[in-house]
Amino acid sequence: MQIDPRGPRFSALITTVVLAVVLITGSVWLLAVQAVVFAVGSVFGLRYSPYGVLYRRLIRPRLGPPGELEPEAPPRFAQTVGLVFAVVGVAGYTAGLTWLGAAATAAALAAAFLNAAFGFCLGCEMYLIIRRIWPGRQALVLADADKEV
Repeated sequence: MQIDPRGPRFSALITTVVLAVVLITGSVWLLAVQAVVFAVGSVFGLRYSPYGVLYRRLIRPRLGPPGELEPEAPPRFAQTVGLVFAVVGVAGYTAGLTWLGAAATAAALAAAFLNAAFGFCLGCEMYLIIRRIWPGRQALVLADADKEV
């Protein structure tokens, strides 16, 4: 599936604000809500993520069509990475390990800020690197084809 690349940047902007508030307040509940947002985007797709819905309904109608579309898989993987950091942050804050909660939140905040401010999606780049290192079925199919010749 192809997506408008401006949607994930909009989501990253909201995520940046939410995670900055979490760092300032230490709110485990707000971080848990952000984890749910990451989970929905990761499991069901970016179009069903709460921030994706906001983008589609409120922002995109005011913009022209996107210049290009991008595959959904890399930003969706980035949502999964964000989910992992948010869950670690919630666990840290809940267990009284404030340093762990703050460190995980700060890492997620840094990644969200890079995407929001500069359009550099760290999770997307991780996805592409992993796909190059571990190409999956395509490499197996090509290897099997070479054996038959």
